[in-house]
Amino acid sequence: MEAPPDNDVLWARSLHFTHHDGSPALQGVSLGVREGEILAVGGPRGSGKTTLLRCLSGLVPAQRGEVWFNSVPVHTMGPLTRERLRRDRFGWIDPAPVLVPELNVWENTALPLMLRGTGRRRAKVTAQEWLERLDIGGTARKHPQELQQAERQRVCIARALAPAPSVLFADEPTAPLHHADRGHVLRTLTTAARSHGITVVLATHDAETASLADRTVSLLDGRRVNTVHLPAVTETEGRAACSLSA
Repeated sequence: MEAPPDNDVLWARSLHFTHHDGSPALQGVSLGVREGEILAVGGPRGSGKTTLLRCLSGLVPAQRGEVWFNSVPVHTMGPLTRERLRRDRFGWIDPAPVLVPELNVWENTALPLMLRGTGRRRAKVTAQEWLERLDIGGTARKHPQELQQAERQRVCIARALAPAPSVLFADEPTAPLHHADRGHVLRTLTTAARSHGITVVLATHDAETASLADRTVSLLDGRRVNTVHLPAVTETEGRAACSLSA
């Protein structure tokens, strides 16, 4: 078994995953993610982005292949060990906001901290700080059902960032947000990640979102693909092409 490179906080080799209906989601995907890097995983819907994030985070085990976190093999861990890893070291943002309805906003945001053993008062202060950064500090005592969907998604993002995870997995994190809100939220997410040394793996089919990452890998039908950028056509070349086709 070959150990991953020392500078990769996440490393995956030849990941394969097939859905229950027999359709392939991942077909031999390999990649490395450096510590503190913001990596965008691009590709159209159905290309395997979400499945890749779920396998990298240990949420589901790949059916074949290897996943390493800080040179520790995730693919050999049992379910309970993977659960502790996700609780203690990873953060996750879903494309749709999922909050505990019985808890208010600050309690939802502080929940991962308290599950790690942080005292209630300290967890509340940290949660409030992140809610303020995301411009929803005034909602701290409200419950999820009192919020708009975009506000609930901001709470989910604050909840994921509050414990300062080693790796944050974000699956289309701005999908529920209006276009005007996306830029601010994404800048907050990426700035926070860089200032706290958080590695981010971001799944998106949106080129504007991917442009904020340090690097992008693209998937198509469960495989990594290389995007070919064609040179821009000059005005002279355009006229020549038109005359040839006339």
